Amino acid sequence: MSTCRVFPYTELEAARAAARASPRKRKNLNVHPQRSEVIQRFFNCLEPETYVRPHRHAPEKFELFVLLSGAAGVLVFDAAGEVVEKHLLAPEALVAVEIPGGVVHTVVALSPHTVLFEVKPGPYEPLTDKDFAPWAPAEDDRKSQRTLTQWQALFTPDAKGCT
Repeated sequence: MSTCRVFPYTELEAARAAARASPRKRKNLNVHPQRSEVIQRFFNCLEPETYVRPHRHAPEKFELFVLLSGAAGVLVFDAAGEVVEKHLLAPEALVAVEIPGGVVHTVVALSPHTVLFEVKPGPYEPLTDKDFAPWAPAEDDRKSQRTLTQWQALFTPDAKGCT
């Protein structure tokens, strides 16, 4: 019996299919076995229709995004909700972005079947994991899809300022 925990492609493909079928258009596949783990590690399967409300984590809680497939944009905002940084995670662009704690950010899936591997300090506590930006629409707000479309447009080939 192996001491290693392994993740076959079939398990990742099942998570991708679950993301496509989910109303939220995303699904996590956790590597860490429990929410109480000191380091949270997971595959985050995202479809372009998913809206991730901008948020920040506690100052000591960074978040690392590593691109495994597809393409994603990472946006960083100021206190008024203006985009101050944008980073393209895509082949021949960036492979990873680490967001420091306390920084308001979001991630935008730019292609179908996008998979990010995420690492962040735990433990995960749903009620205190993140502070949502008050200026950003909630997930169930009709404005969220319009906002998502605007953010995705920031990553079109004619958009400027990506790293």
